[in-house]
Amino acid sequence: MGTLYIVATPIGNLGDISIRAIETLKSVNVILAEDTRVTKKLLDRYEIKKPILRCDEYANASFFESVKERLVHGENIAFVSDAGTPGISDPGSKLVKFLREQDIKILIVPIPGASAITSILSVSGISAGEFTFLGYAPHKKGRETFFKKTKEIEARPVVFYESPFRARKALESLSVVYGKEHAIVVGRELTKIHEDIFSGTLESALLHFKGEKEKGEFVIVIL
Repeated sequence: MGTLYIVATPIGNLGDISIRAIETLKSVNVILAEDTRVTKKLLDRYEIKKPILRCDEYANASFFESVKERLVHGENIAFVSDAGTPGISDPGSKLVKFLREQDIKILIVPIPGASAITSILSVSGISAGEFTFLGYAPHKKGRETFFKKTKEIEARPVVFYESPFRARKALESLSVVYGKEHAIVVGRELTKIHEDIFSGTLESALLHFKGEKEKGEFVIVIL
């Protein structure tokens, strides 16, 4: 009986990986990665030499079947996303769902670690015993509806990811929905060299995140 390890990796700073995660990656037969190029940088940092197979949003049923066969025959496999905990706004959940639906005896084990969601909430200064996570804001269709609906959600705060170059537009849309004086917390490039954590009003955020500060990966918390 094989084991599939769902391994959390750093969200930016490669030092943010657990000893257990490193040991797991060193011990498995093969590593499944959302992007093999991104994962190879991490493996090179810790001198881990293992076969890597791409397992992204385009992975199909035949690929999942091949993973199942490996596990059934006793291989141990690790799955990693590009950053953070797999299965959170990435294709990792598809593989796990497929395997859960099979009548096979395997283990699926989480190796916990970094997450942009908990990272930003931990420095927000607000009680997050209850919150709502919405994943990524839509890129095109449905964006304005998405922002309007955040106001109807009772479980506050509301947290969502925003892609590079769209953060400022998201802040502008939120200003229309909530008003410029509404409070938010924004994390940009968390744990990376240009990490920026902002707390203030939407109006102040629009003044802060402009120019070079519009670029990067964002996580936005609406209070």
